[in-house]
Amino acid sequence: MSRVLAVSRMQLINKWTFLGVPAVILGGSLLLSLVIFAIIPVEDKRTGGAAFAPLWYFFVLGIQSLTLTFPFSLGMSVSRKSYFLGTHLAFGGVALGLAVVFWAGSQLERLTGGWWLNGYFFRIPYVIDGPWWHSMVIPFVAAMFFFSVGFWAATVYRRWGVTGTLIGVISLAVLVVAAVVLVTVSGSWPAVGGFFVQAQAIGVAGIVALLAAALGTGSFITLRRTAV
Repeated sequence: MSRVLAVSRMQLINKWTFLGVPAVILGGSLLLSLVIFAIIPVEDKRTGGAAFAPLWYFFVLGIQSLTLTFPFSLGMSVSRKSYFLGTHLAFGGVALGLAVVFWAGSQLERLTGGWWLNGYFFRIPYVIDGPWWHSMVIPFVAAMFFFSVGFWAATVYRRWGVTGTLIGVISLAVLVVAAVVLVTVSGSWPAVGGFFVQAQAIGVAGIVALLAAALGTGSFITLRRTAV
C-alpha cells in the first residue's frame, strides 16, 4: 500500500498538469458561458455543455500519466500493479474534486437562479438536473471514463506500438460504424432513444462506469505484459 501511495504522490508532483490545467479550462469555460448568457437577449432558461470541456483534457491526461512516468516507476522497482493502482488512485482523487466542484456549482446556480442570469452552466438538462447527488456521480464517472480511455490507449501503444494502436483504433471504428448501420437498417433508432430517455442520465452513467471498469481491466492486463 505504501508503494501505491508513493505512485499517487509521484503523479501529483506536477500539480499544474493534474490540477492547474483542468481548473483553468473549467474556470475559463464558466466565464465565457456567463458572458454569453449575459448578452443573449432572451429571458428564457439558457444552458450549455461547456462544463464538460475538461473531459477532453482528462483523455490526454490518461495518456500522459502512463507515457511520462511508467518507465521511471519501473526503474525505481515499483511493480506494475502498484503503478496501476497508484495512478488510478491519484486520478480518482482529481475526479472526486471535479465532482465536488460540480455539486457546489449546481447548488449555487439553484440558489442564484442561474447566476442571476437564468443561465445554467453546471445544471445541464437531462445530464445533471436531477437529485443533488447526480451532480457528483455523473461528473466523477465521466472523468474516470475519459481517463480510462486515454490510459488504455497509452498501454496499447506501449505494448504494440503504432501498428497495434492503428489496428485497435480502426477495429473500434469499424465496430461503431457497424452498430450504427445495424440500428439504422433495422429501424431501431426510436427504441434506442427511448432506452436512453427511460434509463435517464444516472442509468447511462452506470453503463459508462462499467465501460470504464472494462477499459481499466484491459489496461491492467496489457500493462503486465508491457516492457519499459
